[in-house]
Amino acid sequence: MAETAYVPRLRAQFDKEIRGKLTEQFGYSNVMQVPVLEKVVLNMGVGEAVNDRKKVELAASDLALIAGQKPIVTHSRKAIATFKLREGQAIGCKVTLRKAKMYEFIDRLVNVALPRVRDFRGLNPKSFDGRGNYSLGLKEHIVFPEIDYDKSGESWGMDITVCTTAPDDEQARALLTAFNFPFRQ
Repeated sequence: MAETAYVPRLRAQFDKEIRGKLTEQFGYSNVMQVPVLEKVVLNMGVGEAVNDRKKVELAASDLALIAGQKPIVTHSRKAIATFKLREGQAIGCKVTLRKAKMYEFIDRLVNVALPRVRDFRGLNPKSFDGRGNYSLGLKEHIVFPEIDYDKSGESWGMDITVCTTAPDDEQARALLTAFNFPFRQ
């Protein structure tokens, strides 16, 4: 008996509904023209790491809980004396999610984390880069349910970049809106 592969809820929704809706909206002649989610990059810059090296490790462990995979520690490229920063010093961490983990993360981001953000009025619809990629920033990483604030102790901001295969912002916005991204009007 063959095992059935696990398909995330959002991927199944994309295959069933969203692909057809986008094809109808933009009049694609080929199924392969429909924009898809390519990857999601999560990045945490830890400025306090200049004074305390353990903060990057704590941020990396929290990011691993959020993403479900081990992050890469990022290092400074050059020394900046005013910030007491040396070349090669650990200053943050990042992780790239693709396929099933990416869909699971976006599901949790849209349905759990963003509604928990304080004073949330919707995502900025202008944060596209012109090539179909969308970036957003969170002031606190503790909005994710995987993070126990009592154990974490500190909250860091994080950047989330959603990369799509859309050729322009209009098509990317339509794709992300179909995935229930809460853009403000």
